[in-house]
Amino acid sequence: MSIYTVHEPPLRAAETMPDPDRFAFVRDGFSVWAFLFAVLWMLWHRLWLVLLAYVVVVAGIETALRYAGFSGPVLAIVAVFISLLVGIESSTLRRFALARRGWKNVGVVSGSDLEEAERRFFAAWTHESPVKRPIAPTGAAAPGTPATAPIPRPPPSSSVIGLFPEPGVDR
Repeated sequence: MSIYTVHEPPLRAAETMPDPDRFAFVRDGFSVWAFLFAVLWMLWHRLWLVLLAYVVVVAGIETALRYAGFSGPVLAIVAVFISLLVGIESSTLRRFALARRGWKNVGVVSGSDLEEAERRFFAAWTHESPVKRPIAPTGAAAPGTPATAPIPRPPPSSSVIGLFPEPGVDR
């Protein structure tokens, strides 16, 4: 089973609820496509800053190795290791880009494939209450909710529960 993180897009001007068609599911784990075709993979997923950093780092490492006198096989091995790192961290790079664009991580779901993960997430998401009441501060009620008295705290007891005595009491 694969693990996916679910990202909710920022609301558009006319939206009051997020559009389920725009949710992004990012599979956690190694990406073969990011390993084999790092630049094309970054372009496909619109990771512009990641691509810029990748080009700068690869060019800097290659220049430093050539200046140090290393030959072609060493440069190829280093390039493979950099591609391996991109393949391993591909999901982290996508999550970084989504968070930077204002997307919220709203959950984690597992599934044998993307379709099953989407079904599981949206089945659980539709069963949640879409309206969440804000917690009213003590002594005031939130707009539209009846005023209720705060829940009284139980009186402090002198007994010890387990190994933890009352806070502030030195024994």
